[in-house]
Amino acid sequence: MTNPLVRESLAEFVGTFTLVFVGAASVIIAPIYGLLVPAFAHGLIVIGLIFTFGHISGTQINPAVTIALFVGKKQNARKSAIFITVQLIGGIIAAITLTVLFPPNNPEVLVFLNDVPYNFGETKGFLTENLIWQAAIYEALLVFLLVTAIYQTAVYGKAGNLAAVAIGLTLTALILAGGPATGASINPARSLGPALIASTSGESIAYIIPYFIGLFGGGAIGGLVNTYILYEV
Repeated sequence: MTNPLVRESLAEFVGTFTLVFVGAASVIIAPIYGLLVPAFAHGLIVIGLIFTFGHISGTQINPAVTIALFVGKKQNARKSAIFITVQLIGGIIAAITLTVLFPPNNPEVLVFLNDVPYNFGETKGFLTENLIWQAAIYEALLVFLLVTAIYQTAVYGKAGNLAAVAIGLTLTALILAGGPATGASINPARSLGPALIASTSGESIAYIIPYFIGLFGGGAIGGLVNTYILYEV
């Protein structure tokens, strides 16, 4: 495969698939094992994926991060649009795959969950149901902080080989802080896939539009702030 954009897009697809698969799986079992499981599952897999695919595509694996890099003029519109498309598709396919392998109505799964409701790995919290715009603003702030960590450690190269660790630990901390409130999506692809699968069981996905507004808005603001205010010197 000689086309760099095809190779980069495939890395983004596989990376996002992996992140959403691992992340959603960890949220399904979180009611049993606690918040630490999804927080560290997301953080650790992001560290691993950055080391795995960073040399190919930069391991964006998050449409909000891609938007941040686009508005900061770190990549062009065509690559950004393709990356966002494959990231969203990767997240959807990951959610489908997880549901096939870990089906909500399987007797063995129900025994394992021990009467805990199956949650499809959705990114929802106590703000999502009745305070949706507060949840969206919360998500915007979380993704702004993640984008800041990415710009300052990886884009500007200030953390060297430890950038992956810094980004993964930042994501872990943000999920610990935001998980109960909003599910700490911090990633449109992470939210969309599980939400679409959950909708087949009658669950509402009305929260996705406010989340997308918050996530893409927070990503764009993060890109602008870190490019024009907190820029490399």
